[in-house]
Amino acid sequence: MPCEAKPRFLVLYGSQKGQAQSIAEGIAEEAEDHGLVAELSCLNQNEKYNLEKENAPVVFIVSTTGDGEPPDNALQFVKRIKKKTLSTDHYKHLCYALLALGDTNYENFCNCGKTIERRLQELGAKQFYATGYADDGVGLEVVVDPWLEGLWKAIKGALSKMASDRTGPLKGGAEDSPKETPDSYIPDVQLNLLSLNDHQSCESVGASVDTNAKYASAASSSAPDTQTAVSDLRPASTAGSPMLASQSHGTASVSTSAPETQTGDVGVPHDALAASLTCSLPPLSESSLNVPALPPPYLDVSLQDMDIMEPIVRRLNSESLHEVPIYRAVQMTRGDSVKTSLLLELDISANPMLAYQPGDSFDVFCPNRATEVEDMLHRLGLQDQRNHHVHVSLKKDTKKKGAQVPSHIPQNISLLYLLTWCLEIRSVPKKAFLRALVEHTGDSVQRRRLQELCSKQGATDYNLYVRDSNLSVLELLAAFPSCWPPLSLLIEHLPKLQPRPYSAASSCLKHPGKLHFVFNVVEFPACSGRPAGRRGLCTGWLFDLINPGLVFPGKPECSGSRALPKIHVSLRPYCSFRPPSDLSVPFIMVGPGTGVAPFIGFLQQREKERQENPEAVFGETWLFFGCRHRDRDYLFREELEGFVSSGILNHLKVCFSRGDEQEQEEKEITTSVARPRYVQHNLLLNSQYITEILLRQNGCLYVCGDAKNMAKDVNDTLIEMIKTELQVDQLEAMKRLAGLREEKRYLQDIWG
Repeated sequence: MPCEAKPRFLVLYGSQKGQAQSIAEGIAEEAEDHGLVAELSCLNQNEKYNLEKENAPVVFIVSTTGDGEPPDNALQFVKRIKKKTLSTDHYKHLCYALLALGDTNYENFCNCGKTIERRLQELGAKQFYATGYADDGVGLEVVVDPWLEGLWKAIKGALSKMASDRTGPLKGGAEDSPKETPDSYIPDVQLNLLSLNDHQSCESVGASVDTNAKYASAASSSAPDTQTAVSDLRPASTAGSPMLASQSHGTASVSTSAPETQTGDVGVPHDALAASLTCSLPPLSESSLNVPALPPPYLDVSLQDMDIMEPIVRRLNSESLHEVPIYRAVQMTRGDSVKTSLLLELDISANPMLAYQPGDSFDVFCPNRATEVEDMLHRLGLQDQRNHHVHVSLKKDTKKKGAQVPSHIPQNISLLYLLTWCLEIRSVPKKAFLRALVEHTGDSVQRRRLQELCSKQGATDYNLYVRDSNLSVLELLAAFPSCWPPLSLLIEHLPKLQPRPYSAASSCLKHPGKLHFVFNVVEFPACSGRPAGRRGLCTGWLFDLINPGLVFPGKPECSGSRALPKIHVSLRPYCSFRPPSDLSVPFIMVGPGTGVAPFIGFLQQREKERQENPEAVFGETWLFFGCRHRDRDYLFREELEGFVSSGILNHLKVCFSRGDEQEQEEKEITTSVARPRYVQHNLLLNSQYITEILLRQNGCLYVCGDAKNMAKDVNDTLIEMIKTELQVDQLEAMKRLAGLREEKRYLQDIWG
């Protein structure tokens, strides 16, 4: 008797850096345990699926990147379904479920997922399971895990209903067919969605999560000195574990309570110590644990001794990459400033392909720090094989569905090159990686602690000591000295070393052949697991490069200073953060701190345009700038005041959050009005002018800087201003502001 075919469903993903892909792969891998067949495809692989004829349930897993944009591998799909020529019943045969990944630190939260869902419904598709909106701002797992738990019942319900709809008319005629109740098969699932106004802490939220052990959750690992953030990150996918997880259920309840008296390195009982990265306290230390299933290994890695060594820049050979010299480096802040801000001037005169516009941004390709690469080589016990070539291939017996050698691992590279240019060894370890490390940890106490950190019960500790502390893989390994992972585990779990994006702070009309950019040197403080502070990867590397030839404020440049080195850069495409093409359109710029950078380019461009078109009508310009101290970190002060004097900048509104306290108190006493401390305060003081420009003069508003605080505060302030000016409620004000976004008159260049 032939075997009965298993019911099938389709899994489609759109993923920028791998998180959505990993979740989709996890679903596909678990399908067999539920007696189902999952067909897995990326959204851009339209030759592998056909939604126009699909008669099985479809599960979408999609992330959002940039300022609400689709991932690169979902862009064409989104464009395809947004065609206005499609009829309202185009997808009437389709039933779907959707999980959207995003970050509430950005205004366009889960925008790609929302766009796809809205368009599917407009085209007649029906939903068989409530949509999940996962927030990387507090931890994706808060929504992802319960959503995945309820998915299987929903898929089976949808399959059953679709089968009934197909066979019903054949059995009993039209009058016996099920009624059309599209929502009747949507399970009543509580997704634990978070409100944008929910101020619950990451720790308390994480502790309430009922972790699905089949999927290893991921926390944010984007580097804080990266100036644009994406909400899609890359963990490894998971499968059953022979040691800690049941192969059939993929979950584990591990009862390995700590001994009654555990002692630290100095023989002090743990109950007398504070909790830390390596030490937990009751009740966690005495709890049974639900840990993720062991991710299936899928790579074979070998090292081969080679006589010939490749150039270190072999990886940087793309046509879009350019090696350019640093022409000049200037420290823009005083030595006693809280942050060190630097301006770098690149000489791009020999690179005509690097033609840029004000508002454009570009990528800087930086290596991992040499000392950290060296430490990693020693940690892996491979210091004597640094020049051996790395050969990576797929395991023949791997259970990982859709397994492939990572595309960011080139062929014929040395181990030193791999760790220097290919892998993000600064990335925050995911729970899947922690789970895999358990298998390579000899000490029982350390093994138990790793289990806690990746478990449901240890979610609070994971957030506190790993995620929120921005702990790196190397720092984690240093804290667990009995853990000796193989090289293959790092290649399987660590993401690609990403370039860091920066905004152009100049106009090529004023500075032909030159490209300026500004950045703060990022500092990570010491914490549990990090005995000493460290600098951001790219900003620290750039600082070390230019430090010998750095020019300080108020000091003359030395003509005899040594030549500065070259760096690799690439222009980022598809920029919409540009000044209005119509010179008569008024525009408002909001950019505190280094957020002022692109607006220097805007104003330099306007200066040249006025020189070239003296008779033209130019729109009004406003700039809202803020910093801590007037005399320490007022970036571009002389240039901005020069723009005001020449009429290029009509209104410059500056505020200082850490000004002289006595002066502030005296002003408050005489005027009864507090001095504005932040840019949103100055916006409110000029509310009538701002709303006039935006709502009645078709003007534009640009915001650049911190996403987590400043951009949110500015957005909230704008809503309040619109409410007051138009005498409308909150919802209507939000709609008006959303309309400005859609018209590309409210643009953001923000980072987390």
